[in-house]
Amino acid sequence: MGIRLADRALRLKPSATIAAAQRARDLRAQGIHVFDFTLGEPDFPTPRHICEAAEAAIRAGRTHYTPSSGIPELRQAVSRRYTERGVGYAPNEVVISNGAKHALHNVLSVLCQDGDEVIIPAPYWVSYSALVELTGARPVIVPTDEAAGFKLRPEQLQAALTPRTRVLMLNSPCNPTGAVYSEDEIRALGEVLKGTDVLVLSDEIYEDLVYGRPPVPPVASLSDDLRARTVTVSGVSKSFAMTGWRIGWAAAPREITAAIEKLQSQQTSNPCSISQYAALAAVTGSLECVEEMLGEFARRREYVAQRLAELPGLSARQPDGAFYFFINVSQYFGRNSGGEPIRNSIDFATACLNGAHVAFVPGLAFGTDGYVRMSFAAAFKELENGLNALAEWLKTIE
Repeated sequence: MGIRLADRALRLKPSATIAAAQRARDLRAQGIHVFDFTLGEPDFPTPRHICEAAEAAIRAGRTHYTPSSGIPELRQAVSRRYTERGVGYAPNEVVISNGAKHALHNVLSVLCQDGDEVIIPAPYWVSYSALVELTGARPVIVPTDEAAGFKLRPEQLQAALTPRTRVLMLNSPCNPTGAVYSEDEIRALGEVLKGTDVLVLSDEIYEDLVYGRPPVPPVASLSDDLRARTVTVSGVSKSFAMTGWRIGWAAAPREITAAIEKLQSQQTSNPCSISQYAALAAVTGSLECVEEMLGEFARRREYVAQRLAELPGLSARQPDGAFYFFINVSQYFGRNSGGEPIRNSIDFATACLNGAHVAFVPGLAFGTDGYVRMSFAAAFKELENGLNALAEWLKTIE
């Protein structure tokens, strides 16, 4: 008997960041030390007070089903968090999910269907286009350029709009570029959408990780029109070093969150109960742990920027947020490493891993060739030694 898989499963590609990390693990399994700058997660432990809240929840027996949309205390806490940041989401306008990726999937699933179009500025996080395609909608990729800070311009948005456009996806601070939109830049995009039925899906998972500028306000807080058309997605993974706890959320007008609640009740029941109580401690507790982590990221950011500026043929904008450098490696295209041609960012990343044991994610995975993404969420010594290895390897390229 032959097994027939659904077309959507056959079309689905594995996550490029996870694939790059797996190649690095394969080398480590051979006893080779790899400088792994692929995965986007803080290298810090989850803060102690958050772990203690999880331990207390276990001791209290909070190990059973919760409401599918999350425990009321956490929904209320997230609601207060947004009220303090200028947008008044009611608790029933918040749904807690199994990480921000799950929240994105939920939102796209209840908003999009066959024939719809979703505008995605490139470079974009690797899963955006795949999540859109799973709904039957079509991702419309709009390239941005380094000269414009990798930000979508109003005229580009206007040109991409069609009667089929359903959603604009925004990510600020951005993975992989670290770009941060200003309030005026967001408002200008919002002006283009006035008079349309297009919704904004704003991925704000890196909202607390911003350097040398004021905190980023939620997109939904910038105008009444944006409040009415924006779905905000975030979570605790990046800000609180809680990637493995898998807690994120979507905040949106009630009509949307009610649909997400129904979907999630059939799909996953509820997020992990213990993780929810840990997230409650994160959201309601002191942000001192976030500030400490941000300070260390800022130190690494300055160091990596300095080192990259010294390397021949490489260039990179200093990121305003998140913890990535999007490094322009295109000057090495058309050259050779170990006799193998470097034709694109995949070739560069592969050759770098094989030759220097330094792991990057190729820019093609983010919809933009000519670049590789480097995460600086790694120990300072690893950054130093990895960049040393990169510098030596670059000298061997013919």
